[in-house]
Amino acid sequence: MENPMAVPAFTTEELQSELTKLNTGVATPWEIESGKLHKKFQFADFVNAFAFMSHIALIAERMNHHPEWFNVYSSVVVDLTTHDSGGLTKLDFALARAMDEAANHR
Repeated sequence: MENPMAVPAFTTEELQSELTKLNTGVATPWEIESGKLHKKFQFADFVNAFAFMSHIALIAERMNHHPEWFNVYSSVVVDLTTHDSGGLTKLDFALARAMDEAANHR
């Protein structure tokens, strides 16, 4: 059964518009891979990568919207989707923006 409290997934048209806005002015763009918002962040070292993840973990917890991510040394690979909605929503794009902002300050 679908969650009645779920945030609605973007239509294909909305998704393209949001992706264009999200990628404006960023060095490494977000992409759609397997229906998820995907990006690889690169940091100077493990400490900076882990600090980024710790910072984002607190934001994600406040949003109650948690990333799928993978860390190896200085890189963090992120996939975002809203499972309850079966697609990408405003929550994914809000978390992606927070990640871009945090990464720019590392």
